[in-house]
Amino acid sequence: IDSLVQGAIKTFDTAWFSLRMMGRMLTGDVSLKNISGPVTIADYAGQSVKIGWEAYIAFLALVSVSLGILNLLPIPMLDGGHLMYYLIEMVRGKPVTDRVMEWGQRIGVSLLGGLMVLALFNDLIRIFN
Repeated sequence: IDSLVQGAIKTFDTAWFSLRMMGRMLTGDVSLKNISGPVTIADYAGQSVKIGWEAYIAFLALVSVSLGILNLLPIPMLDGGHLMYYLIEMVRGKPVTDRVMEWGQRIGVSLLGGLMVLALFNDLIRIFN
């Protein structure tokens, strides 16, 4: 039971930290250079394996929680975007129109595409510097 409680607390702390960092990136308090892509994640995974299995499991947990938080952002195409549409439907009493959903999808694809390009760009800059 104690392990479950400690795991829940650690997960909450990690999720809260991720949300704070995202907020600080939006306000400009933290540089967008901190966004990492698959190359940096793979590098850190390799480094954590060298340290030991506990560090590797902790790294995997960090990545998992961070991806979960990212997935819950209110961006159309992500689960958080679907939850946003459901909330709008609850408030309005009817679903959003197909046109709104179409524009939402376009905006979501653009945001996610931009985030992926930024992450990959940051990875390439780290490799070549």
